Amino acid sequence: MDEQSIRWDDLQIVWAISETGSLSGAGRRLKVSHATVFRRLGNLEKRLGVALFERSRTGYTPTPAGEDLAAVAQQVEANIKGAERRLAGQDLKLSGNIRITTTDTLYNGLLAPAFAEFRASYPDIELEVVISNQVHSLSKREADIAIRPTRNPPETLVGRRVDTIEQAIYGQRAHWQDTHTPLQTLPGCNWIGPDKHMGDSALEAWMTQHGLDGQCHYRVDSMLGMQMAVRNGAEAAILPCYLGDSDAYLKRLTNPLPELSVPLWILIHPDLRRVSRIKAFTDTMADYIRHALNRSTRT
Repeated sequence: MDEQSIRWDDLQIVWAISETGSLSGAGRRLKVSHATVFRRLGNLEKRLGVALFERSRTGYTPTPAGEDLAAVAQQVEANIKGAERRLAGQDLKLSGNIRITTTDTLYNGLLAPAFAEFRASYPDIELEVVISNQVHSLSKREADIAIRPTRNPPETLVGRRVDTIEQAIYGQRAHWQDTHTPLQTLPGCNWIGPDKHMGDSALEAWMTQHGLDGQCHYRVDSMLGMQMAVRNGAEAAILPCYLGDSDAYLKRLTNPLPELSVPLWILIHPDLRRVSRIKAFTDTMADYIRHALNRSTRT
């Protein structure tokens, strides 16, 4: 007898026939045809060189060898289900690792406190944060979760639009005395704008449309860099409201600009959407972000 020829499928066949007493009953239980059960049983008995059932008009009765394999099948089934429960239990404990990618602006201006609160609430979950303005591939598992502003989220990912990032014009508090300035009075001032390497085509187009390119002699390739430049000079710049409103050195000079608002998404790979720690993290971040952004737009 070749012991290596016994597979889980073989054990299921023997167990099903033993339980139901017939080939047709085993077929219904395993959702295969009567002929398939007959063929697989015959092949198994041939490979093992032993009869597993006694055939009679009343049905199939297991031989001692058949009883042995049926008992093995029950034990294997119990072991498999036990392993599944243990794995599920580990997931329910909310432990493990989560790798998140986000931008430097979002991390510094919005997410760092949220991550700290999450770690305090779920100490058994480890966070790995990839801070980059480059898009990391969730399909290649370079990250598990992406938190990013985008108008066109990839169709291969799933997630939720948690809110909208509003943007407005800001200036240095010491230089600008008014808390609210009509937009039409601002083109005469000097501007800080995005460098082309920053990749914010919507902001570049807005500045061109409003004829501000001629007054923009200071360009920076990151939003955090633009924030610091505004803090230290007399120029005006477009900044996210969550970033500008929280900076005591800055003044918001206009209402949020609707044409520059951008959806904020929490995106995950479809294979991870039912993982408990991923769900706990995305739910926590969504609640925190909505509260923080709503508070910012009311400022």
